[in-house]
Amino acid sequence: EALRRWLAAAALARPAPAGRVVVVADGALAPVQALLRWDAAWFAGRELAERRELGFPPAVRMASVTGPAEAVANLLAAARLPVDAEVLGPVPADEGRERMLVRVPRARAAALAEALHSAAGARAARKAADPVRLQVDPLSLF
Repeated sequence: EALRRWLAAAALARPAPAGRVVVVADGALAPVQALLRWDAAWFAGRELAERRELGFPPAVRMASVTGPAEAVANLLAAARLPVDAEVLGPVPADEGRERMLVRVPRARAAALAEALHSAAGARAARKAADPVRLQVDPLSLF
């Protein structure tokens, strides 16, 4: 996001005859290098390689399940997750809730979504009191 904003701002200055861009940041940082090179594709490739290595989206599909600890655990126990699903966590979320992450290869995204959707539907049919939030590929993992 920072690189996108920097490129947009720099694009406004560059066409002017005396247009200049001053970057006050560590030149070794990858987003700064991409700006200096004017090469967003290089940065995107680097970012994707790092995400692949770490097992983060978009290299994999990830779902977050957030709510009271017991409700999250019960939903995940009821879900028929794909065999290759990895359950990560729990990590603390806001207001005394916790978050569990479920990671699958991209090819198993539909199976993950179906498993969570079915478990959430069964939970809703039982009129479970504690709310649980499901997100696929959330912007914030922690």
